[in-house]
Amino acid sequence: MNFTGIIVGLATFLIIGLFHPIVIKAEYYLGTRCWWMFLVAGFAFCALSILAANFTVSTILGVTAFSSFWSILEIFEQRDRVKKGWFPKGPGHKE
Repeated sequence: MNFTGIIVGLATFLIIGLFHPIVIKAEYYLGTRCWWMFLVAGFAFCALSILAANFTVSTILGVTAFSSFWSILEIFEQRDRVKKGWFPKGPGHKE
């Protein structure tokens, strides 16, 4: 029996679930100025994914990398959600 798909699926579910509050908190405290942190994290996880010897670990690192890249878009969409009043404006917002 091969559990790789189940492991990767579960890890993907948890990674996406983890990135959701990270994006909200990052936008709250730092505003959109933190987009580059997600870019750097994405490239770092890409590099780790390429270097990982284990297929499952490599795949999970790749999912984390592209979740970081997707978070760049989500940071700016979170800003729009704050402007609509759906989320509170934090100290990371410039007046």
